[in-house]
Amino acid sequence: MATKQLQCAPTPARPRSTNGVINTTKAGTGDTRVVVIIYGQDQEKIVSVFADVLGKPYRIASSFSAVGSEDHGTVIGMATSDAKVDIGSRNKMLMVAINAHCVNLGMPPDVDLSAASDYEFLYTETPFFRRDLSRFIAFTLGQISHHEALITKQRTYFISTTFPDVRTALSNLDILSVGSDAVEIRVDLLKEPLSDGTFGAVPSLSYVGEQVMLLRQRTELPIIFTTRCTRENGRFPMDNPNLYYEYLYRAIQWGCEYIDVEVWLPEDIRRRLYEQRGNSRIISAFHDFSGTFKWPSPQAQQIFDESRKYGDIVKMITTISSMSENYELEYFRSQIKANNPDGPPLSAVNMGQLGQLSRALNTVFSPITHPLLPIVAAPGQLSAAEINGALSTMGQLPKKNIYAIGSFRSTPQATFFEKCFNELGLPHNFASVDRGVKGSVEAFCLQPNFGGAYINPPLHSNQPYIPILSDAARTIGAVDTIVVRGEGASCSFVGDNATWKGIRATLTRDFAPSAYKDRAAIILSSSGEDAASIIFALRSLNIGKIYTVGFKAQGPLASGVEPFTSIESVQRVDQPFAIVSALPPEKSHLVQPLLRHFSSSGRLTPTRHVAGIGGKGKVFVDLANGPRKGDPIAVAEQSGWTAYGVADTSAFTTVETLRLLVGQNVPYSFVRLASGRGLY
Repeated sequence: MATKQLQCAPTPARPRSTNGVINTTKAGTGDTRVVVIIYGQDQEKIVSVFADVLGKPYRIASSFSAVGSEDHGTVIGMATSDAKVDIGSRNKMLMVAINAHCVNLGMPPDVDLSAASDYEFLYTETPFFRRDLSRFIAFTLGQISHHEALITKQRTYFISTTFPDVRTALSNLDILSVGSDAVEIRVDLLKEPLSDGTFGAVPSLSYVGEQVMLLRQRTELPIIFTTRCTRENGRFPMDNPNLYYEYLYRAIQWGCEYIDVEVWLPEDIRRRLYEQRGNSRIISAFHDFSGTFKWPSPQAQQIFDESRKYGDIVKMITTISSMSENYELEYFRSQIKANNPDGPPLSAVNMGQLGQLSRALNTVFSPITHPLLPIVAAPGQLSAAEINGALSTMGQLPKKNIYAIGSFRSTPQATFFEKCFNELGLPHNFASVDRGVKGSVEAFCLQPNFGGAYINPPLHSNQPYIPILSDAARTIGAVDTIVVRGEGASCSFVGDNATWKGIRATLTRDFAPSAYKDRAAIILSSSGEDAASIIFALRSLNIGKIYTVGFKAQGPLASGVEPFTSIESVQRVDQPFAIVSALPPEKSHLVQPLLRHFSSSGRLTPTRHVAGIGGKGKVFVDLANGPRKGDPIAVAEQSGWTAYGVADTSAFTTVETLRLLVGQNVPYSFVRLASGRGLY
């Protein structure tokens, strides 16, 4: 297969901040360069959607030389034919070039344009997945960072899609990815059908790009892009190292969160990929199938040292012949951790049945399988449920009692928890109990096997038996999740708040965090307590002025919050970017006049709506739960708002609550599936 070497490939600028909306309480600024969207024939409308997602106006330019510093804050659209003229001489410090290619056109992207762009976004026009675009642009511009959040978890897992065509996996992906923190696409296992009925020895870049696109459209998990060589149990040929560079660099351009780079590759290739990785992270990988590798040997340390030079995570996988080698690995792991406190973290397991103990003991990106996969990616792989079962048997995952405390109606998340526990193979007991009289929550906490609780309605944060509070719980003044840290007499309770994270995840589902920066928002609520988590979520997105209806903010959240006092005060307000209603169901219809008043006429840039791809420029979230008067969601959508209901925020809150309580990831899509409503 002929390949085009990318010897002079551009280097995507390192984002100024990788503190994304996922892992901290403040969204990072990210890449502040002018965003230039290169679009194909008759695809100008994609520019308006990028602008919509970023919350910016846009204009069309005829060349890169026509883009100047005055365009900061504006998304620039440029036709493919115009972009090809001077993309190579553009000011890379001023602008970031994204080649947006619609695969429905039936032609692969222009090879030269792909190579010269900073990033490439592949999309389908019908159906169009706006959330895919939102995630892509937020990640590539450094506004979100999965890695910074994942490396702080006690355990992380990833599942490998061992399918020759990822379409085969899509229908089961919600279930396959339960317990996983990332999903790996094994590029070397893909089989591209040819016109003569055979398969290509190596899948083409255009085929691989579409496979990555399809996978990202159906999962919110980070993607690990892997090209495993023949010597390391893969199918990619080893005679042309530049082939690896071409595919791995293109994965960076496609916005894959993790790139698996084998340590046998020439140092120059590994160095270039590391320097050009943008916001992606490099997994520096070593696999040994010879059976001669030994963990106590100097070779093991040498491989780690070589791997860490150009890696954000070091992965070492080997075969063993005796059980004792698992303990040798654990000693090696402990030495690496002690001698390298600042990382990079080590993911190391032994293959085969003898090595399954090491898979249970590994805590960093353990590769897992699932019964629904056609083959295991490596000998001896276990599922998340099997690993949890093994940990429980070894006493590393003691059985606990975990509660949802409140009325059944007020805790919609409770119905999902047991299904999630069963799918994860967790040993814990789960019970939904009434809150009862004052002091009853403390009584549950003092039980000997108490493992945590979700509480709705939340507790006030000043409970004497909850000595530690997260910043969010302290500022909001409410605890909806009690997390147990430690064991036995040394255990302590931590009060946290998951609701604000669920609200924030909803707000950023179809919009980048930067869309909210310095924009106005309106909150309707009967009390400041009910609105506190909303204010905190909006503040985490660097929102501007917040206006309130029905309450007056108090305490640490009061700054920058102004109540509406009359119709005239409403009329004086600029167009709000977000309206969030926490009114009870019987009053939820009161938001409808505001939705109509601030209708879509206030868009940043008027654009014609195109079926299947048009975006809506503002956000409405209705948190009312139960029978209500009117239909605020329908009114919002008719008035040009992107609207979400309590089912969305509840599902995202469940995801965050499970992460806090049991430290494992259950995707939003599975929560919606388990609740009886499919996501797609």
